[in-house]
Amino acid sequence: MTTSITPDVEIHPQLTDPLLPQLLHPSRLLWTPRELAELTSTVTTELTGGLRELLRFDEDSRWWARLALTDGVELWLLSWLPGQHTKPHDHGGASGSFTVLQGEIGEEYRYPGGPIRRRTHSAGEGIGFGAGRAHQVTGLGEQPAASVHAYSPPLVATRDYRTLADVPAEIPPLPAILGR
Repeated sequence: MTTSITPDVEIHPQLTDPLLPQLLHPSRLLWTPRELAELTSTVTTELTGGLRELLRFDEDSRWWARLALTDGVELWLLSWLPGQHTKPHDHGGASGSFTVLQGEIGEEYRYPGGPIRRRTHSAGEGIGFGAGRAHQVTGLGEQPAASVHAYSPPLVATRDYRTLADVPAEIPPLPAILGR
């Protein structure tokens, strides 16, 4: 369930901090990876209390909640129990970012035609990435983890892969969704 702040901004009803609508820049239709990284970093730093109140962990499946949506960006909170993971996927041509709120997550990632790489992201760390990056994210360590993710343009379907080695050398262009 979301609450609409303006016709162009939807915000999760449990997030009442007035800073969030200011961070979303509803007139911005396309965010760069750097802007997305700044957004997820600021949200995890400045809205920590509200995020922790919303946060849930589920032993049977990964948990997530959409925090906000505009015509240019969508923002999500995800939780990770140790060992929980995504399938290998990309974000359909959208740029993205995530910042770890708590705990530690591992990421295997690959750009089209490039090698498979691995990184570990701990609380407070984040990354912005361009279109085409495919990855698989896993909760690491013994403590539950949580992360804030942003994607632009929003509502672009992810593409799943059997393994990261199956990511094609060229990613098809982003659909013309900005004019929707």
